Amino acid sequence: MADWNRRQLLRAAGAGAAVALGAGEGRARTRRDGRPNILFILADDLGYADLSCYGREDYATPHIDSLARDGLKLTNAYANSAVCSPTRLALITGRYQYRLAGGLDEPLGRNPELGLPPGLPTLPSMLRAAGYRTTLIGKWHLGPLPKFGPLMSGYDQFFGSYGGGLDYFTHALTIRGESTPDLWDGKTAVKRNGYFTDVMTDRALSELRDLAKGDAPFLMSLHYTAPHWPWEAPNDEAVAKTIRDSFHYDGGSAKTYAAMVANLDANVGRVLAALGQSGLDRDTIVIFTSDNGGERFSKNWPFTGMKGELLEGGIRVPALIRWPGRLSRGVVSDQVAASMDWLPTLLAAAGASPEAGYVSDGENLLPVLTGTAPARERTLFWRHHANQQSAMRQGNHKYLSLGGHDYLFDIAADPQERANLKEAQKARFESMKAAFATWNATMLPYPASTFSYDFHDTGKVADRY
Repeated sequence: MADWNRRQLLRAAGAGAAVALGAGEGRARTRRDGRPNILFILADDLGYADLSCYGREDYATPHIDSLARDGLKLTNAYANSAVCSPTRLALITGRYQYRLAGGLDEPLGRNPELGLPPGLPTLPSMLRAAGYRTTLIGKWHLGPLPKFGPLMSGYDQFFGSYGGGLDYFTHALTIRGESTPDLWDGKTAVKRNGYFTDVMTDRALSELRDLAKGDAPFLMSLHYTAPHWPWEAPNDEAVAKTIRDSFHYDGGSAKTYAAMVANLDANVGRVLAALGQSGLDRDTIVIFTSDNGGERFSKNWPFTGMKGELLEGGIRVPALIRWPGRLSRGVVSDQVAASMDWLPTLLAAAGASPEAGYVSDGENLLPVLTGTAPARERTLFWRHHANQQSAMRQGNHKYLSLGGHDYLFDIAADPQERANLKEAQKARFESMKAAFATWNATMLPYPASTFSYDFHDTGKVADRY
């Protein structure tokens, strides 16, 4: 891969042809020149059916659901990985995470030498080169200071956590009694009081007020940690004061999880209301999705599997998009999409060009989303070192290798992945298995020892060999 440096980033292509949106005299430049703002909201470990609009029945998510009512809902959206860091790496680079050493490790951050290489072209760096102001609020999880960080990878502003998970009240990660604070304003450690989801939203609202005064379009990445463990509801502060590991695998409940998601929904509602009050909503693309499938309290129906598995429940995620004037209201799309598709899609929406010579593994789905082109068939690949997992989706068929056993499913007819068609459709199975092997040979191999969470062994941490 090319050695992308700062000077190359500054020479990136400009904004290009503007996307036509209604413009009014006296409005900020982002409205006059037609380039949309982008608000990308990422939940953490939210299951496919954890929103009311995807089938959750025991609690309601009206604010997030409004994005489906006022925009487009994807039913075949995938995370690039079944765990956090690799998906985030694919999202920000628009490439398969397995092309980078940092995409092979989970949780990223255990090795201080691994992370997103500074200077590598990213969605924020390419939008910044096109004149956008770029902000990340929330979870980074792509490598620790001093070698890595959002301010080295295209973001102008950062407020949030560098690691993967933290207590919602102490804003620290506690492992074996050792507590490490993880709340930062840029590269400066800070302290704040309050429930972490609320704190992130407070900062987002402050940033939106500043952005509304400017004359440049913006990208705001609002990456919440909710509903990732530790499972703590907004009224659980007394419980949080008990010294315990943040992994907290002995805790949580369906009620606590519901309160966490309800709080997330309320905070998304606060952000959407602020967009409306400022008039920014008419010119802002809002995306809501998750970084992987849900954990123990999630609803992943009609799929089986969960976070850490390449069964559909571990990688199929909710994805909602609202763009007034460009996307029709109340549309449900079966277009297959992946995390890495957002980079080329959003660059196209912004009229921005990718870094010269930098090719995304994702696809620009803007014509499909706006209804100017039909849904297209996709071929996607996944790997996960835990339990020797491999997967490939081609059209409606999925090749899966899990724990040394191979499968072929028609996931349109059999979303629960029960009927193994390996023998009944032998030619298709062999073709897909060979195609996976060919693709896999182009990716980095896993190191001899890879650290990962064992999600099913009572929450213990395990070393995989």
